[in-house]
Amino acid sequence: MLGLFGLFGRSKDLQRLDRALRAQGLHPRLMPDAAKLTTLKLLQEATGERSPAESVHEHAAALLVYCQVGAEQYAADNGDAAVEAAENRIEAALAEGDSLDARLVLLMLHAGLIQEQVVARFGLEVG
Repeated sequence: MLGLFGLFGRSKDLQRLDRALRAQGLHPRLMPDAAKLTTLKLLQEATGERSPAESVHEHAAALLVYCQVGAEQYAADNGDAAVEAAENRIEAALAEGDSLDARLVLLMLHAGLIQEQVVARFGLEVG
């Protein structure tokens, strides 16, 4: 995934995720590679594909960036409709319990990458 010790550059999947994060308003370096690699693993498990489509990366990035930057910054970068969509996805994930979105939110929570306002808004907790 990372290329052989960086000799061959980043994998295409990591490049896709980096582009998707950037498109949502987050510089890719602000998300640790460990979180990105875990995200890629979750996307592979959810789709059953070794290399999910770019649209899958984009869909995941929207939720990841919302969690990391919070509603105010996310709205400034993507608009109020995108905030509403992300918040609806989190509410649905909490209701479902075990979905890709729920796992992405849990990843952000456990990695300590989620905004406190998002944690408070949705009553999230580790454990």
